[in-house]
Amino acid sequence: MKPPALTPRLLLRAYALGIFPMAESRDDPEIHWIDPRHRGIFPLDGFHISRSLARRIRRMDWRVSVNEDFAATVEACADREETWINPTIFRLYVELHALGHAHSLEVREGETLVGGVYGVTLGRAFFGESMFSRRTDASKVALAFLIDRLRAGGFTLFDTQFLTPHLASLGAIEIRRSDYHQRLTVALEGNASFTPEGYWADPASVVQRNSQTS
Repeated sequence: MKPPALTPRLLLRAYALGIFPMAESRDDPEIHWIDPRHRGIFPLDGFHISRSLARRIRRMDWRVSVNEDFAATVEACADREETWINPTIFRLYVELHALGHAHSLEVREGETLVGGVYGVTLGRAFFGESMFSRRTDASKVALAFLIDRLRAGGFTLFDTQFLTPHLASLGAIEIRRSDYHQRLTVALEGNASFTPEGYWADPASVVQRNSQTS
């Protein structure tokens, strides 16, 4: 019997169960479902803005946007020597974006996309999928603005899937699978908004709000 076709709705059900898809490479058509024994998360009150990053944000001439070009953000995240984003995964997340369950945050230098991050939203959980940087600190800036937005929108869980040294340096931590599933259950019981009404994130405010919680 053939397995059911992978659809955006099936993908959302997987996230609600705490699992996510990956491919071995961009050329591998097979999708693997991942449920790590240890999970990376970003405590939303624990993002660390260093003095140098704070100066970068206050003085930057980049523009931060949301959902202006989701597909280009995913393509930029996959534009590396090795990636788990194959054509099937790319298509699924673009479809999730059309359904309002996947979002991108972009960092632009003029009209050029120089950094960004994208992920999936469900309840009060944000599942970070990937990020990229084409300028020094562009991905850090994207994360700072993303976490400020998630806090304003009422999110309680920021899932980073795995913990990397880069994420750990910014305040991400690793928790056990059982702890993650408990937090996920709570997050799925409520509602949050990636585009909260009246929210505005100017650089100075982002630094100030995150510095107060670091």
